[in-house]
Amino acid sequence: MHRPLVLSLVLGALVSCERPQQTPNAAAPPPPITVALPLSTSLVEWDEFIGRLAAPESVEIRARVSGYLEKIHFREGSDVKAGDVLFTIDPRPYQAVLDRTQAEVERAQVRLELAKMEAKRAKGLIESKAIAVEEIEQRNQALAEAEASLRSARATLQTAQLDLEFTQLKSPITGRTGQAMVTIGNLINGGTNNSNATVLTTIVAIDPIHCYLDVDEQSALKYRELRRLGQRASALDQEIVAEMALANEQGYPHKGVIDFVNNRLDPSTGTIRSRALFANPGGQMAPGFFARVRIPGSGKYDGLLVHDNAIGSDQGKPFLFVVGADDVVKQVPVELGPLHDGLRVVKTGIQKTDRIIVDGMALVRNGTKVNVKATVEMKPAAATSQK
Repeated sequence: MHRPLVLSLVLGALVSCERPQQTPNAAAPPPPITVALPLSTSLVEWDEFIGRLAAPESVEIRARVSGYLEKIHFREGSDVKAGDVLFTIDPRPYQAVLDRTQAEVERAQVRLELAKMEAKRAKGLIESKAIAVEEIEQRNQALAEAEASLRSARATLQTAQLDLEFTQLKSPITGRTGQAMVTIGNLINGGTNNSNATVLTTIVAIDPIHCYLDVDEQSALKYRELRRLGQRASALDQEIVAEMALANEQGYPHKGVIDFVNNRLDPSTGTIRSRALFANPGGQMAPGFFARVRIPGSGKYDGLLVHDNAIGSDQGKPFLFVVGADDVVKQVPVELGPLHDGLRVVKTGIQKTDRIIVDGMALVRNGTKVNVKATVEMKPAAATSQK
């Protein structure tokens, strides 16, 4: 035998003696996860709509008498109160008419006194038969005419007083003025016919303020069914709460009520018009603004809330991982509702004592044994506090 061959055989035997025996792999430890109990609270689901703000009162200021505009008493776009003077039309022609009609009243009063004296004298003469019956009738007729003339003169005086009063145009409502459409010195056309009377400005009431919203047919039917079941109050019977936010606001900072629902559905749009009423101190909101409005979409009920990041999806169907008493994971299908204070409403599928996996979902499957390393609170904030 050759020496190289013998050396190779000896070395191979030594290596095989030093090689350790292989053992099967040890079982992997249960994955660590974090759980939380669902937050149990009393809640109401809300339905959101888009609305537009509108003034509860709007008035066009028109002159009732004609004349030259003498003075403007307000700043355009400012707030005024009911009764504040806005414009003054030159009152001198109307003052002259008032003075003349006042003199006519005084003249009619003198004539009436004279007629009374003549009628009284005639009554005394008829007893002595010193006057004819025809003359007595004439004097009584003259008295009646004098009384009628005085009433007519007084009515003319009242008209003149009103015309003089109408030279000062006052605000009929409390609100905010618009642009002055006529400047001082222009001739104003007045009258009771709005098509001829000059528009001087407009005033809109802004506190409180209305918000009109169109509710779709399905929502309207839902609300009426809840009303029938006694689960939710209806705006058909009483005012219901409403919350509103402008386009630049977060949440719903403005609290109000739904105070009107129209009596018919608009067949062209499939919606029914509703109206909300909100306080507007300081006039922050103005007619014409768009707003987001929400109203209760359900009655009050006890619900369970979880984080959105704890919810999984299996072929489009939502589920939660629930850890049982034996620390084994169970995949539970659930029915979800809307968001409430940053948490998702879970309508069906879990109990308030179930431990929901909120961290480590990627490490588990249905039936996996897990290691619960921490239990945290289900809070709306991103951070959770450990128990």
